[in-house]
Amino acid sequence: MSIEADSARSVPGAAGSLTETSADAARDVTGGPELGGGVTTLRAVDLTLSFGPRAVLSNISLDIQQGVVTALLGPTGSGKTTLLRTFNRMNDKVTGYRHAGDVLLDGQSIWHPGVELMALRRKVGMLFQRPNPFPMSIMDNVVAGARAHRLASRNGLKAIARQRLAEVGLWDAVGGRLKDSPFRLSGGQQQLLCLARALAIEPQVLLLDEPTSSLDPVATESIEALIRTLVPRLTVVIVTHNLAQARRVSDRTVFLNQGRLVEHGATQQVFENPAEEETAHYVGGRFG
Repeated sequence: MSIEADSARSVPGAAGSLTETSADAARDVTGGPELGGGVTTLRAVDLTLSFGPRAVLSNISLDIQQGVVTALLGPTGSGKTTLLRTFNRMNDKVTGYRHAGDVLLDGQSIWHPGVELMALRRKVGMLFQRPNPFPMSIMDNVVAGARAHRLASRNGLKAIARQRLAEVGLWDAVGGRLKDSPFRLSGGQQQLLCLARALAIEPQVLLLDEPTSSLDPVATESIEALIRTLVPRLTVVIVTHNLAQARRVSDRTVFLNQGRLVEHGATQQVFENPAEEETAHYVGGRFG
C-alpha cells in the first residue's frame, strides 16, 4: 500500500506546527526572473539526497515560488522524482534514504522534530505517476483525506466531493454513481479522481509526478488544462519527461542532470535562451 494510502486512512492528532530554523531561511538562492510576486514557498538549502552510499542529488539550493507552476526536468536518473518526493517526505521510509541540508516550507524546516507528517502532507499534497484509487467507492476516494483530517462533517464531506469532482470535470460523469467502484472508470478518469482527492484536503503545494505519462492525448490535455486553473491559488511542482508539456504548463523550469542543479529560471528563458550549454543540449533534444 502506498504511503499516501496509509496517510489517508490514519486519523491525525492535533495539527503540528513547523518550527523556524536558523538563519539559513534568509539565504537568497533565487534564480531567474521573478514570477508570482517572487514569494518563495519551498526552499531547498544545500540539499544532498542519498540512498545508501550513493548520492542522488548533491548540494541543491533552489527556490520554488508561490502561485506558479514549476517543472522539474532532466534525463532518467537525474534525481528529479527523488527531489519531488522529498518535498513532502515521501522518501522517509525508503531503505537507505538519507538527507543533508534542509527543505524549508514558508521558511520553516520540514524535518523539525515538531513536524507531524499528516500536517505536512495536508499542506504539500501529491499526485502520482499512475492512478492509484483506493479500494472504496468513488465518493469515499474523494473525501478520504478530508475525512482523515476531520475537515468537515458527514454532510460537509458530500459537499466537498461534489465541489472537487466538479472542479476536475468529473461530476457530470460520476455524480449519479458515487457508490460505484473507481476501478470501473477509465485511466484518465481515475487520475482525475485522484486529483480531486488531492485537492479535497486544500493543500498549499501540489506535487505532480509525471501525472499524464500513462494517459492518452485527450486525458493529458484535460489534466494540463486543469493544472493551469490551479494557479495562483496553489503552488504546483511537476516532474515531466515531456519537454513540450513543460513549455505548455509551467511558468518556471528547473533542469537537473547527474544529480546536479544545472539551471533554473523562467520557462521561456530556459528553453529559448539558456545560460548553460548543457541546458541548451537537453532542451534541444540532443540528449536525455
